[in-house]
Amino acid sequence: YDGFGPTLAAEKLGEDGYQVDHETLRRWLIQEGRWARQRKRGPYRKRRERREHFGELIQMDGSFHHWFGPDSSRACLINMIDDATGRKMSLMAEEETTEACMRALWAWIRQYGIPKALYTDRKNVFITDREPTLQEQLAGEEPKTAFGKACAKLGIEIIPANSPQAKGRVERTHGVDQDRLVKEFTLAGVTTIEAANELLSSGYQGRMNDKFAVKARSDDDYHRPVPKELNLAHVFCVEEERVVSNDWVVRYQKRMLQIEKDNRSLPKAGTKIIVQR
Repeated sequence: YDGFGPTLAAEKLGEDGYQVDHETLRRWLIQEGRWARQRKRGPYRKRRERREHFGELIQMDGSFHHWFGPDSSRACLINMIDDATGRKMSLMAEEETTEACMRALWAWIRQYGIPKALYTDRKNVFITDREPTLQEQLAGEEPKTAFGKACAKLGIEIIPANSPQAKGRVERTHGVDQDRLVKEFTLAGVTTIEAANELLSSGYQGRMNDKFAVKARSDDDYHRPVPKELNLAHVFCVEEERVVSNDWVVRYQKRMLQIEKDNRSLPKAGTKIIVQR
């Protein structure tokens, strides 16, 4: 456990049967000249109070890091953390893509339900600055990303943060993971994204929530159940408009998709339809 901080090292030693208080271990390491942490005082920022309800606001952000060791390529850990409780859920991906963020939110909804709002940065996965299309103008709609459209279908508000400090809780959990999780991966011999997600879901997230999550100030849960008639696969998708040809074929991503005759809502040739991927 060379290089482990006193708190994490004490936990790991305890798992090995060596019980030692982390403060005692800290003093021993300092005496041996093997531990010294210097905290830099940053600019003064007033602490924002936590929200009162579980599910009222979920902070979401990606953390790029060499998760599988200094010689590995960087990957992105997408963290979702409840503002009221600090309860979190994570997904490892190659990049902070629309698909990865959709999968992370989908997993959260399966576990807890539909949250009221997401607090994100201004990356183009979440927010777009493009001009509205004619169709959006006629409908009086604001331009949305594919992720934004999915959230709109679920009634989830996206609140963009103006600075990294505004997302303080999820930013701090990045720092904890970059210390603890890297060491967990090393101990478990994890070197792939698939193995990383298996470790995250098989115990690491639960232990972190047991250790760091707190009770919300209110007992009311702001998560909403998924309506029975709603298929989440029709929510977490990319939608594109295509025209049906005279032989009921739709061209999509260099493929031709045949609409079968017995389709229950057979569209007319020449009409526009939505393809969901």
